[in-house]
Amino acid sequence: MESEKKKLRILPWLLVILPAWLIISAAFALVKYFRDEKTAAVEESQRFARSVSSESIADDLSKLVTIIGERNTGHPEKLSATASMIRGVLGPSNTGYEVKTVNGPSAFPILQVTIPSLKAGASPLWVITSYDSPSGSRGSERNATGLAATLAAAQALAGDKPARPIHFLFLPHANESDSPIVEIALIASKMIGSETKAVLCIEAMGDAETLILSSRNTTALPDVEFADLGKILGAEVVCLGEDADLASLLFEMDRPAVRVSTRPMLLPDEADDKLPFAPTLASSAGRLIELVRRLAR
Repeated sequence: MESEKKKLRILPWLLVILPAWLIISAAFALVKYFRDEKTAAVEESQRFARSVSSESIADDLSKLVTIIGERNTGHPEKLSATASMIRGVLGPSNTGYEVKTVNGPSAFPILQVTIPSLKAGASPLWVITSYDSPSGSRGSERNATGLAATLAAAQALAGDKPARPIHFLFLPHANESDSPIVEIALIASKMIGSETKAVLCIEAMGDAETLILSSRNTTALPDVEFADLGKILGAEVVCLGEDADLASLLFEMDRPAVRVSTRPMLLPDEADDKLPFAPTLASSAGRLIELVRRLAR
């Protein structure tokens, strides 16, 4: 009888303690889950960032935005200095590429470097960026960050032996409205040809770590797993009504062009002279490198 009374006295306590224990243990589990998720995200970001030197990225950005500055036909010496910088960074004395020069409709060269493939006849991958800036702007996101990320990718991939050729193409005109943008795009389109794996147009890479891939036609998007690298957005969201971006021009020329960036296109009155945070750009460049490697398999 006494034992039954004890059980009855304990029962109300159990009814209080058991739900409390369940709530507390669930709370600890949620805290641990979100902490582990946050840690995994940080580790993932650091993994991509490690494939690129933040110091090298910061140095390239400083040269492009601060030292060279406005890079367009209004400042021809600075546009030429940028072309010389690309040759110097990627050429035989540094990265070891043979830098091919293609004459365009202006005095400024189209530059190309290539990583040959192990597989004969494989359709190539094109990674394209521009090295000019709009008139009156130092062009941080149009397109110093795109150029810096592409240079970092070409350097990181130089020793790879991909299954398909990787062509890096640097265009002198894509951002200055008074320059021969369409003519340059036509030359690039002919160089690309119809048999290609993908055409990645790199710009505005300094706003975030994750990539945004967009195209006028979703079938042009690479058929490769990249959920851990970024996301797909419609071109109408990314281009904000503009049709003059490089990917759109090439797409209209029947090339499977995809815009790779970390933000939508800049608005016409948006300031673009501020240096982005170098580690952020290093991380987005690391994701670009991984995307190129996956596409080149």
